[in-house]
Amino acid sequence: MNYIQQGYKGELGMWKYTIIPGLFFGLMGLNLLAMLVLDLDVDKIIQTEIATKGATRFLIESVLPFAVGLIAVVLWVKFIHQQSITSLTTSRKKIDWKRVFFSFFLWGCMSTLLILIDFFITPQNYEFNFNAQKFLVLLVVAILLIPLQTSFEEYFFRGYLMQGLGIATKNRWFPLVFTSIIFGLLHIANPEVGKLGYQLLVYYIGTGFFLGIITLMDEGLELALGFHAANNLFTALLVTSNWTVFQTDSILLDISEPTLGANIYIPVFVIFPILLFIFSKKYNWSHWRDRLLGSIQKPTEIR
Repeated sequence: MNYIQQGYKGELGMWKYTIIPGLFFGLMGLNLLAMLVLDLDVDKIIQTEIATKGATRFLIESVLPFAVGLIAVVLWVKFIHQQSITSLTTSRKKIDWKRVFFSFFLWGCMSTLLILIDFFITPQNYEFNFNAQKFLVLLVVAILLIPLQTSFEEYFFRGYLMQGLGIATKNRWFPLVFTSIIFGLLHIANPEVGKLGYQLLVYYIGTGFFLGIITLMDEGLELALGFHAANNLFTALLVTSNWTVFQTDSILLDISEPTLGANIYIPVFVIFPILLFIFSKKYNWSHWRDRLLGSIQKPTEIR
């Protein structure tokens, strides 16, 4: 059985697949509507919250709802769908943690290298922000909470929605396209989008497609879980700025004037294809067309 077919191991039902997404998208919609109707300045709100509570406490309050969301998705799948968390995670007999850690450390090392290269090329764009006491607190909080935040997004988009939509539409391409676009568009309220413009959504939607592709090609969430956790964790620890959604007591502070440039397109059109090549060689991926665009059939035997 392939990854999407794992959804057949649970109890299906349209109402079961609408409650959790309905609540999530409803909350996101209300949040966006409030911003538009009340003309809220998200960047100013974040700055005020950080000045009042501190960067790490603000991070905790920002990430905790995602941790609650992860628990909700896991419990819903386990008790309402009667589906195992393993089958929500992977088509393998058990979760392959080696895949999770390989993806995590691969992207962690690559992203750190890219930051260091940019730091040495344009040191004027950075300010040394390291404070040992604050950083150690951030380190503990980030390691404990950020993987929960990223895991919620992966289990919800590339897991729950991917399987549910695949079973409903009987194909792979629709859940890939739908979850990738929606994943990207949900970042529209981020302060960096307000600062740089909607063109930045190319990066977020492109990231959604990358995560969806590695999930379908590898028949499991493990690589996506590792990549996403590394992406957010290393960002929070190494470098942030005063105009992004993540504003932490990181080692470096990006003080450059925010501009849209090649840095938006290089990850999507250069770095992600390189990562796909590395993963494909390591895990012997094949039949790309079928795994990304093929049909989904109900298994004749469900174990």
